[in-house]
Amino acid sequence: MSSTVAAPPAKTPKTNRIGLTLKDYQGAESTLCAGCGHDAITSSIIKAFYDLGVPPHMVAKLSGIGCSSKTTNYFLNGSHGFNSVHGRMATIATGANLANRHLVNIGVSGDGDTASIGLGHFCHMVRRNVHVVYIIENNGCYGLTKGQASATADKGTIMKSGITIQSQPVDLCALAIEMGCGFVARSFSGDTQQVRTLIKAAVAHTGTAVLDIVSPCVTFNNHEGSTKSQVYARDHEEPLHEMDFIPHYENISVEYEPGTTKLVKMHDGSRVTLKKLEVEYDAHDRMKALELLSQARENNLFYTGLIYFNPNIVPLDEHVKLVDEPLAHLPESRVRPSKEAFDSIMKSFG
Repeated sequence: MSSTVAAPPAKTPKTNRIGLTLKDYQGAESTLCAGCGHDAITSSIIKAFYDLGVPPHMVAKLSGIGCSSKTTNYFLNGSHGFNSVHGRMATIATGANLANRHLVNIGVSGDGDTASIGLGHFCHMVRRNVHVVYIIENNGCYGLTKGQASATADKGTIMKSGITIQSQPVDLCALAIEMGCGFVARSFSGDTQQVRTLIKAAVAHTGTAVLDIVSPCVTFNNHEGSTKSQVYARDHEEPLHEMDFIPHYENISVEYEPGTTKLVKMHDGSRVTLKKLEVEYDAHDRMKALELLSQARENNLFYTGLIYFNPNIVPLDEHVKLVDEPLAHLPESRVRPSKEAFDSIMKSFG
């Protein structure tokens, strides 16, 4: 007489608030170097969008050229995507936002893509307050072309080739604040909890949200003398606060001690909780934010967290008074002026 053991029932995959599994937010398998910080950021993006319950088809992924820009292929397979030429991601983001203001735009760029060839486009996108989560995967080098120094490589950095950087770096967080950005943060790819929290808060922000994330290049910029290496980042990271994000659809329950915790309300009603550590810091103070970044450069400190937040800056789509219905969905009859309207315009020029 034989006996059979029944197979255990298959586990039902865990789903988020809109019934999707974590797998629904994943993408193709990464082809980056093993241990690349960019993969850690990709994992944080996947988990953040899963936690928020953002429908993948309501997301537009944007990128330029470089190792960082390959990563948009590794998350949210069911989303829209546009891979632009080198340094033009900011421009594409502006067009995508105007074409369909209902989409969640997330752009992933590199330090070379943003701080060199794309710097002008980056500045104009920020000052216009285009609604996009702009992630800079900052490793201080051009990893796709054998590790040449980029414009964010810190002065005094010794590159793998032995060259010591003599030029001042472009501080993209300070530049974003100068250009009027209302959400500016810095983090480290190895701090996945902080990265994930910042991404959630950035998605909830209306307008441009700049996240400068130090992401060590394990092949060309992870050695002694580099200020973008794993060891340097871990040894010099100074968190401004512990963070937690509370989506607007969840009850808000915050534990805090008087004088040590601050709630930051986002546009959609969700909140970011900032718990101050050793540094007394107010993310709403623009001048203090710039002073903090200046001190960080002078003292070789690496502050992470939400550096500046101002929810009162009017985003581009509201500034130009776009209709609520996405322009991309409007028929030609509604976007093409009538002959009478065109004649009236021409007549107004005298």
